[in-house]
Amino acid sequence: MADNDWKSRLGMVYSTNPDFQYRTDEEPEPETLPAAQQELRVWLDRKQRGGKQVTLVRGFVGRSDDLEALARLLKTRCGVGGSVKEGEIIIQGDHRDRVVDILLRSGYRCKKAGS
Repeated sequence: MADNDWKSRLGMVYSTNPDFQYRTDEEPEPETLPAAQQELRVWLDRKQRGGKQVTLVRGFVGRSDDLEALARLLKTRCGVGGSVKEGEIIIQGDHRDRVVDILLRSGYRCKKAGS
């Protein structure tokens, strides 16, 4: 988050101390675990998606940049679209088998989950 983000300081009262540094309660991102230590679950879901199926990858521990890179790898290898939301990778369509195969070849530990 930027140092000049005024929305995080809305409740602050003006300080006359010239050395005052405002601190937010922002938690640092966790370090990305190596691929062999990741426990990923691959789900097939269609809830709140108009009946269309999507493949979800959950359980990634690490920085959001690394999660985005993994999502980009999966989307290009599957040849479909998708996104990253709330720590989950969303791949359009039923590609569970292909995603599990790609993750296993990349060194990740993963399992199919759900129905």
